[in-house]
Amino acid sequence: MEALRLVLLYLHLIGFGLLLGGGIAQYLSARLRINAAMLWGAVIQVVTGLGLSAPLRDGDEPSPAKLVTKAVIALLIFVMVFFSRKRESVHRGHFLGILVLTLVNAAVAVFWR
Repeated sequence: MEALRLVLLYLHLIGFGLLLGGGIAQYLSARLRINAAMLWGAVIQVVTGLGLSAPLRDGDEPSPAKLVTKAVIALLIFVMVFFSRKRESVHRGHFLGILVLTLVNAAVAVFWR
């Protein structure tokens, strides 16, 4: 089971990279829109996050409060990305909200013990 958890974690990190990297690339291009990397990153984050929340470890599972917090943030990001993906441009605050929530979700994963 540890190998499965590590593969899910690896894919989860790839999703984070796609989401954050795609967002930063769009922000630096001064054309704020949702690109394919951001959409796929959000999808990968939600799917692998659900897999990682399964009890695959022997007694070393994260707290349910942490899992719920991360799930809510990930779903917010997914909804913000999914429903804005076909717009020609996204409001600056909305776009920055996606990036900030992505960083907050990573911070929750790293610092909440």
